Amino acid sequence: MKGRLYLIPVTLGGNDFSSVIPEKVLSITKQLRFFIVEEIRSARRFLRLIDKNFPIDDCSFSELNEHTREDDISQFLEPLMNGTDIGLMSEAGLPGIADPGSNLIAVAHRKNIRIVPLSGPSSIILALTASGCNGQNFTFHGYLPVKPQERASCIKEIEKKAHEGYAQIFMETPYRNSRMLETLLSVCNSKTLLCIAADISLPSEFIRTMRISEWKADKPDLDNRLVVYVMQ
Repeated sequence: MKGRLYLIPVTLGGNDFSSVIPEKVLSITKQLRFFIVEEIRSARRFLRLIDKNFPIDDCSFSELNEHTREDDISQFLEPLMNGTDIGLMSEAGLPGIADPGSNLIAVAHRKNIRIVPLSGPSSIILALTASGCNGQNFTFHGYLPVKPQERASCIKEIEKKAHEGYAQIFMETPYRNSRMLETLLSVCNSKTLLCIAADISLPSEFIRTMRISEWKADKPDLDNRLVVYVMQ
């Protein structure tokens, strides 16, 4: 019997895990001793958050990021082939979305390993549901180009799709959000709808949908905040 690969959700920030992660998910997580994680330090911190007596020293952690080779991924999955369950954990929210965990999940499928997704917060879906934009047809673009000209060009293409009625979802790293907002306000049509969903599920949560012209008159401070953008 092969083990199961559990997709473990973590909080989107903050310490109030009980309000966003179901008790059953917490119970499953506490039983695991093998973990594949994006960053070991934050994974250990989360496990100690949900259980201050969690036996960290009895656990095995493998670090998975965008530089991990497929040969290494296969080695990470060896305990599963021997019947031991493993938990896959992202830095925030659900693993596998805008996250290197998707590569590992793909390899696990090829090895006929059972994948068990667990319920938890997804900033992307929460932003879409709260935006008022089209939840029937939408596209998630992940992170847009970093270079200013490439980013501006990409936003213009995204805006075209948005005007066709398809909600367009994208993200940015916290320290670049001010530049992202400036680009959006400078290249987008004044009538384009933009939802800014910042710090979802945290005490500082801010979610609002307005036209670009309205955002120009009321720009929020997005420095070092976790933001998802939805355009239509």
